[in-house]
Amino acid sequence: MNFVLGIDGGGTSCRAALATADGVVLARSVSGAANIRTDLTGARNNIVEAARLAFVEAGHDPALMAVTPAILGLAGANVGTYAQQLEAILPFAASRVESDAGIALEGAVGPGDGAIAVLGTGTAYMARKNGKARAIGGWGFQVGDQGSGARIGRDLLEQTLLAHDGVREGSPLTQAMLAVFRYNPQDVVEFTTRAVPGDFGGFAPKVFEYAADGDAVALWIIDKAVADVEAALAALNLVSQDPLCLLGGLAPLYAPRLSERHRAMLRPALDDALGGAVRMAMRLFTQIAEQAR
Repeated sequence: MNFVLGIDGGGTSCRAALATADGVVLARSVSGAANIRTDLTGARNNIVEAARLAFVEAGHDPALMAVTPAILGLAGANVGTYAQQLEAILPFAASRVESDAGIALEGAVGPGDGAIAVLGTGTAYMARKNGKARAIGGWGFQVGDQGSGARIGRDLLEQTLLAHDGVREGSPLTQAMLAVFRYNPQDVVEFTTRAVPGDFGGFAPKVFEYAADGDAVALWIIDKAVADVEAALAALNLVSQDPLCLLGGLAPLYAPRLSERHRAMLRPALDDALGGAVRMAMRLFTQIAEQAR
């Protein structure tokens, strides 16, 4: 075994890292979304493309992925049989699909105790105590992912339509959103017909931006999202000495809005989720190779 692959796939993008068998990262790459529950076939294509690009960036033949094992931390892997379905159609020498939260925890706190909150297009939480991990959330946009970029974007579109209908008070933010859709509420509805979580999540930064300026609708949406994040963190039953790492694209926007208790626990991550996937791959596949000797 000369190489290992680490893959980190979510609702917005898929990242790959090619590393030597002892964990030295040679190249990283990025491709499209890889939520296997939302779009299994599309996720598979983007995973393979990210791996191919990593080999090219490292100056190696992409055909080597056929003899390279991979750990994949993917959104949607914690429900149904999507993980098993994907493993059966990947071109790698061996594939192990984990949850995106699992590789994120490994990257952030290493093999020890600690907790993470993944705050991006989706949300997921995981804590490890005395070597035992517990996950919260990650159930997907339709019935979960409270506090996620996707839910924030969905709430924004909902409030925009309510303001248009005169049911709720509008604001500069709802007016700006109507302008995006040519002041036609039917276009808003048409957008939601085909939109995936990443499409909704694309509006989340705008909500935080307007909230910083005191926009009433933006503040209502963000306050609701922060309360959802706080509730999930409380359910992890953390104590003051537990390190807590916020991960994902929205993490810097959430950090100053958390309660004083949870802000005091915040620590910088040791590594990102992709680094966690590489370390898991190195450990697992090295053990397998040694056992096969």
